[in-house]
Amino acid sequence: MSVLVYVESPKGHIKKTGNEVITYGSRLARQLGTDCIALIIGKADDPASCGLYGATKVMHLNPGAEPDFDSQAFTALIAEAAARTGAQNIILSNTANGKALTGRLAIRLNAGDVTGANSLPETGSGFTVTKSVFSGKAIARYSIDTPVKVISVMGNTLQPDASGSPAAVETVEIAMMTTKLKVLEKKTSEGIVPLPEAELVVSAGRGMKGPENWGIVEDLAAALGATTACSRPVADSGWRPHHEHVGQTGVAIRPNLYIAIGISGAIQHLAGVNNSKVIVAINKDPEAPFFKAADYGIVGDLFEVVPRLTEAIKKFKHT
Repeated sequence: MSVLVYVESPKGHIKKTGNEVITYGSRLARQLGTDCIALIIGKADDPASCGLYGATKVMHLNPGAEPDFDSQAFTALIAEAAARTGAQNIILSNTANGKALTGRLAIRLNAGDVTGANSLPETGSGFTVTKSVFSGKAIARYSIDTPVKVISVMGNTLQPDASGSPAAVETVEIAMMTTKLKVLEKKTSEGIVPLPEAELVVSAGRGMKGPENWGIVEDLAAALGATTACSRPVADSGWRPHHEHVGQTGVAIRPNLYIAIGISGAIQHLAGVNNSKVIVAINKDPEAPFFKAADYGIVGDLFEVVPRLTEAIKKFKHT
């Protein structure tokens, strides 16, 4: 009956999303009166730190390996770990890798699954999980009645709670299955908080008029300690890299603060950002659709508003 939490460790580092999902798994374990076991595959700097966020034990598979992600091979490893620990609840982050694993694990374990859960399950009478649907316009409730359950959790669902102590680590070697997948090249962004993990996001659209004006967006993001993002037309035009594109066809995010600069607020864009806790829209068009979704709005020329906002934030931080 234990809860098994798969903790991603890209390049050997456990990130905020990993700590979030451990916190989620440990709270679910408390509800069920059982243990939370953290599972790490490959190298990790400090696996015992999973205990700080509620894991009672860490199973560290193949700690000397640095395997490229392969959903088939990782599914087999996680399923084997679940069998060895007797886990009937498998929790993953709703990252690209987590989403690729959730369905495969559900099929392999004959389990019910929910991707993108946004709250702890209700376990008082049955097992019910909620998630956003219809581009965030509604909340759906899913009841899972299979013995084994697989859930991927949206980022920022729970804040990591480092109130525990380091956990015991068990190292296990399990041969990774060979598949037809071959990784030819990997490109990763360095030095920034990835958008799915970011708590503060500054985004801009075609109102910037060109990539040469993006400096004011980066200045505001630097002042806030935020990650930058953009709308689809900006990425399609080559003004910004595609990994910064947020929206229905890009990255779906739910930061604590989302600032939209010069973005009209088409439904496709809102679908990827309307789960943000606070939305601020800056646009010179008072009829821009984004103002209907925003918590705060500024009607004005972004080339005047954004630099003044940046200076105000800098001044506030130095007081």
